[in-house]
Amino acid sequence: MDTVEAFQRLGVALAVGLLVGIERGWQERSVRAGGRTAGIRTFALIGLLGGLTGYLQPYLGTAFTVALLLLFGAIFTLFKRREAEEEEDYSVTGVVAAILVFVLGAAAVVADPAVAAAAGVVTAGFLAARNRLHGFLKRLTWIELRSALVLLAMTVVALPLLPDRPIDPWGGLNLRTIWLMTVMIATISYAGYIAVRVAGSERGILFAGAAGGLASSTALTVAFANFARSAPENGRQLAAGAIIAGALSLARVLVITFVLVPSLSFKLAASLVPALLALLAVSFWTTRHGERGRKTPELQMNNPFDLLVVLQFGALLGAVTWVSKVLVDYAGPAMLYVVAAISGTMDLDAIALSTARLAGGSLALDTAGTAILIAVIVNLFTKVGLAASGAGASTFTVRLAGATLFCIGCGLAGYMLLMPLVPAPVPT
Repeated sequence: MDTVEAFQRLGVALAVGLLVGIERGWQERSVRAGGRTAGIRTFALIGLLGGLTGYLQPYLGTAFTVALLLLFGAIFTLFKRREAEEEEDYSVTGVVAAILVFVLGAAAVVADPAVAAAAGVVTAGFLAARNRLHGFLKRLTWIELRSALVLLAMTVVALPLLPDRPIDPWGGLNLRTIWLMTVMIATISYAGYIAVRVAGSERGILFAGAAGGLASSTALTVAFANFARSAPENGRQLAAGAIIAGALSLARVLVITFVLVPSLSFKLAASLVPALLALLAVSFWTTRHGERGRKTPELQMNNPFDLLVVLQFGALLGAVTWVSKVLVDYAGPAMLYVVAAISGTMDLDAIALSTARLAGGSLALDTAGTAILIAVIVNLFTKVGLAASGAGASTFTVRLAGATLFCIGCGLAGYMLLMPLVPAPVPT
């Protein structure tokens, strides 16, 4: 390399050391002068030392680089040990960070400086996130950790073993596809679950409703209905939360279909977007013009990464997928409407996924879109029924029922006015 490039690479090595040194120095800013092993100056020099070691490697050999790294690591560990004994802090993070800065400094010269710089930023980020990471571990429950590990094991270990072909004579069950879609839905649901777990429902009913819409709008509606029965003064605010959860359940359908069949998503958008906007408008209008609720319900949501929950949804998805495929092939596409109506009473995700898989192949896009819309309407009315059974003819139920009718009306208007404007998919 020429002189200019050598200076540039050494500059990257120095910058990596400075960045990590700034973070280390800030973490130990209250320590007396001379009381810490390494700060901003030391880490900057470590990065530069690693860079110079990499620069000299072609002249002195790889053995020199390895020997200097071992010597540096031993000396730094010795000083860090004396500091640890004085402060009774036996964390090895500082030693690992110093060695990593040395290695990245050398890598900036002998390898790709962009990779070394990126690794330096990641290193500083992890070091700076110490309190947040430890706080996350304190809030993490054993059930959540166990469920996530089991799911990851099944995905990484079992997924490659699942056959990527139909396993039944009717061609309706592809285990790998069903499992992948199950994991996708569980991941979306987990976002809402984490939002409620980390932020807490005390952030407000609307926040809880939005997070619940990502996890399970049906479960949230039942929870809010039960709370409205014991706290009727919060009926308007609780209804607003349940309404916004319903809006996000429609958004989930749009996202799922867009990922699988974008042309189907565009057709559904003509109806679902006006319906979604109607629910959002009613929710915020209810919140703005209603009395502020004095209490927020404590939500108890199941972990969507729990193995039993995942397997239950996978079984439901497999059943809906198989029944849909068989009925469409042997009884005609119109029978899918019956499946959609029945499935809509339980879950929207399963029918949306199974119908999207058939759309554009054995099932026309118009038929697929109609089936999903039927499931949406049934699901919306099912939530009103659950609200009535939990809260009776209360403000909560009346508000939710009114918002549902307004939503369906806007969706039908969009279907009649906007559907003709949706362009037909281009044949591939």
